[in-house]
Amino acid sequence: MGNDNMRNLFLASTFIKLLLIPSYRSTDFEVHRNWLAITYSLPINKWYIENTSEWTLDYPPFFAWFEKFLSLFANMVDPEMVKIDNLNYASTETILFQRLTVIVSELIFYWALLRYVKYFGNQYVHWIIAGALFLHPGLIIVDHIHFQYNGLLYGLLTLSIVEAKRNHLLCSGILFAILLNFKHIYLYVAPAYFVYLLKAYCFVKDAKDPNGKQRKFSVKRFFMLGGSVIAVFVLSFGPFLYYRQLPAVFQRLFPFTRGLCHAFWAPNFWSVYAGIDRMLIIVAKRFGWSLNEDAVTSMTRGYVGDTQFAVLPAIEAIHTMILTLIVQMMVLQKLWRKPTFDNFLSSLTLCTFASYLLGWHVHEKAIMIVLIPYGLMAANCKTNLRILIILSAAGIVSLFPLLIHPAETPIKVTITLLWFCAVIPGLAHSVQIPLKNLLSTMEQQYLIGLVLLQFYTGFIHDIVFGERLPFLPLMLTSLYCAIGILYGWALFMYDYLFT
Repeated sequence: MGNDNMRNLFLASTFIKLLLIPSYRSTDFEVHRNWLAITYSLPINKWYIENTSEWTLDYPPFFAWFEKFLSLFANMVDPEMVKIDNLNYASTETILFQRLTVIVSELIFYWALLRYVKYFGNQYVHWIIAGALFLHPGLIIVDHIHFQYNGLLYGLLTLSIVEAKRNHLLCSGILFAILLNFKHIYLYVAPAYFVYLLKAYCFVKDAKDPNGKQRKFSVKRFFMLGGSVIAVFVLSFGPFLYYRQLPAVFQRLFPFTRGLCHAFWAPNFWSVYAGIDRMLIIVAKRFGWSLNEDAVTSMTRGYVGDTQFAVLPAIEAIHTMILTLIVQMMVLQKLWRKPTFDNFLSSLTLCTFASYLLGWHVHEKAIMIVLIPYGLMAANCKTNLRILIILSAAGIVSLFPLLIHPAETPIKVTITLLWFCAVIPGLAHSVQIPLKNLLSTMEQQYLIGLVLLQFYTGFIHDIVFGERLPFLPLMLTSLYCAIGILYGWALFMYDYLFT
């Protein structure tokens, strides 16, 4: 695959995304429409205190300015779209405008992937990876059906990684600071950037050392890097500091009053923890143990801020933070000792992984922040490709519950199967591994289990239970996908730390 084929892929992917314009839209569609209205209709000092809608502005300021930019065109398309009181407004013009802005904003990701291919070696395998990431089923599900603007953000992240590969570390750090001010979930990645930029950029070779092994701290580089990052944050948050609204902004950005598990049960460690608690309820009832009835029903309802445990100890936000930092420190110590680019990319992904697996109120969509950077190194070796297959399969299937209508089932299943059939054989061929020898018997059986899971949740459950046990398909999906994601993380962690 070369530039021409990548261009054809872009045209084909755009055509597919245009076909998806009439498809299911989540509440995120109204979230972003409301943000268009807020940023267009109100002065900046009211953006983070306006609450006419329940979908208040809760992304950092650069994303708010992005919405402001889009709102200027939205007003030309349909002025009703940018009126704050028009809650749940969805005219044909509004739908077309918002869907098309997602497609156009993904041009940043497309450009970033072209640069990835150029600077990672311009080999056939890199073209496959670029195409695989741009047409990733998870991205299509989350952005072009469910509705979000993640392609823009993945583009900024990829550009930052490419600049790190080129050893343009100051530029890489600035791009990451910009990304943080678009969406603060990328704090997941921040520890790896901090350690790598500090050690690889701020420590320079000592001219007095003839062997070039000794490095000394550069005060000049430290202030250049720190000053650049601070300048980005001042540009972003400065107006709100001027209006004395930083507390209101941060309260929107970090709503710790939400519960441990998100309503869709992201398949991480805490979904397994909650699943074990559900099983222990059965044991407790058999042996006559006293139970909190509110806790018994809370996880089946899945409401935000409603996570309770009937048997296992309660989990607080501080517990998740401590566990996440412990796992990240295990990763970062190697990056500090050996600050190579390969270790940086692995550490970046593992830090994100730790936050996804152990963080507080993690959204299921956050698995894509693991899958995108991991995809950039998928064909480095057999182990990486094995992990990619397991992680991608479990991660993509974990996103299926976002599309709640039966009409979307053929779409999500088809794009996933086509992606695997096109991408995995090509990557296996590139690393010269026969596809049949790539996965162990246990791993193959796990993938078959994902197919059976989808068959059950999509067809069998309604036939057997009807409207009873409505939480069961989501719980089973979360728990089974969590097994694959935790397994992939364990393989990745072991390979990084001990090989």
